Amino acid sequence: MAKRAYYLVNGITVYRIIAVFALIILIVQHHWHVFRWLLLLSFLTDALDGFLARRYGVISKAGAVLDSIGDDLTVAVATIALLVFDPTFFRKQLVIIVILVSLYLIQTVAALIRYRKLTSFHTWLAKIAAVSQGVFLVGLFFTANFPALLFYLAAVCTGLDLLEETVMVFMLQHWEADVKGIFFIRKGK
Repeated sequence: MAKRAYYLVNGITVYRIIAVFALIILIVQHHWHVFRWLLLLSFLTDALDGFLARRYGVISKAGAVLDSIGDDLTVAVATIALLVFDPTFFRKQLVIIVILVSLYLIQTVAALIRYRKLTSFHTWLAKIAAVSQGVFLVGLFFTANFPALLFYLAAVCTGLDLLEETVMVFMLQHWEADVKGIFFIRKGK
């Protein structure tokens, strides 16, 4: 059962990575309605693969890396869609978006220099940021008048997560997956 669960969980994660290419095609072809449903499915399967991995005890370093790649690509394609489908909102929030992208690049470059690979910390703050990003993006693509507060909430959570992960890169001598956060590192848990 564990082997089948392992393939199922990683298969769901690989689906999210492959779905990014379909999402890009939908953006280019301006298929708004199909895009938003596929994006929603990608966010839901992100939650599902993590739940199933913990439920069946098939957590692996490879799965953590694949999950992080799927997360980053899904948010990146959703950001591109935001630019294409709602350029006015994108321009109004450009400073915040540039700050978040810069923090992401700093964290990524730091990890590549230190570990020679991307991080897969999956901290508690990262999970909160992912949920807030998903709620904002799905809300944006599914409603005509969504509260801008959701964007600011997602931006603050994402910024804090990226700062925490950057600090963690310098705190952890060696690459680790599934680290709960700075507090847990300091407590030795």
